[in-house]
Amino acid sequence: MRPAFFTLAVILGVTQLGVSQTVSGSAEGFAAGVTGGGSAEAQYPSDIDELKEWLTDDTARVIVLNQEFDFTDSEGTTSGTVCASWGTGDKCQKIIQDDCGDSTALSASWYTAATKPIDVASNKTILGVEDKGIIKGKGLRFRDGASNIIVQNIQVTDLNPEYVWGGDAISFDGSDLIWIDHVTTARTGRQHYVFGFDTSTRVTLSNNFINGETPYSTGCDGYTYWTFEMVGKADQITLQSNYIYKTTGRSPALSGGTLLHAVNNVWEDNNGHALEGGEATAKGLFEGNVWSGVNTIIGDYKGVLFTSPDSSTNEECNSALGRSCVVNLVTDSGELTAYKDTSFFTDFSGLTIAPATSASEAQANVPSKAGAGKL
Repeated sequence: MRPAFFTLAVILGVTQLGVSQTVSGSAEGFAAGVTGGGSAEAQYPSDIDELKEWLTDDTARVIVLNQEFDFTDSEGTTSGTVCASWGTGDKCQKIIQDDCGDSTALSASWYTAATKPIDVASNKTILGVEDKGIIKGKGLRFRDGASNIIVQNIQVTDLNPEYVWGGDAISFDGSDLIWIDHVTTARTGRQHYVFGFDTSTRVTLSNNFINGETPYSTGCDGYTYWTFEMVGKADQITLQSNYIYKTTGRSPALSGGTLLHAVNNVWEDNNGHALEGGEATAKGLFEGNVWSGVNTIIGDYKGVLFTSPDSSTNEECNSALGRSCVVNLVTDSGELTAYKDTSFFTDFSGLTIAPATSASEAQANVPSKAGAGKL
């Protein structure tokens, strides 16, 4: 007869296995309704080759990551010129570029794999087990019509952090219906999240930890500048309950014709600026967010904004969201200018709107619950 502790261990093991195979919760905001790989049987890739094959094929899949998949030196190295545009110190990023102009030109080598992201095909669910699902040295990209994809509870890390153009963690360029949830990105060569020019619709980024602490940076100080690049022609992005830590810019860079709903995010310890963007066609609605220790909240920005300045003005959000907007919270930071532009509110028509809690509730909960291993 088997001892009781053995039976209990088996039961616990089955329970944990079941959790690891199942998406937690459902997407809110613009990506509501996404199903990913649906009811496909969960599969566990054994190595980087199998993982890449399953991510890129035409089969609907639920892919479970229960280990680290290290692509770092899988494709060798590339050598070329890098420019010391921000200084030659040990903590300064260099940029991969042939023409350095007046900056110091240096010879260097970097890992090739990080500069070539995996193009994820449609109808995939990618799940991490606890905090063990790690893709190291290679990013994920959704483009050319890729759609209906869920990525939850994984880490994407270490993409040539010493070199700008060394690698992006998560990329979009002409995709639709994608939910990125409880993902940690860290130590990237360039962007944590980048949206290309081709339109990406119905995207939700939720509960993610954007860890900007890095050994190399443009400021030579351990704060990343390359956070969110949003330049799509008509992108639709819900940015919900993300923890954006130790950045210095592009948090986000909101440009192109992007429609951004930023709700209940927490920006903490930014020694430069958060929002920037160079095109008047960009549109952002910010509500229930927290900026804590952010030097400048809005930098050089040319688009239209609604920053939910007060409860009376926020009633105007009913036409866009079906409810009033929630007031933002600013602590130990620069001023949040009161933008009240409602001219773009009709763009929310037909889209699913993420709910909002109070900014104080976001401040209390988001930092401790965002990222991989926090489901």
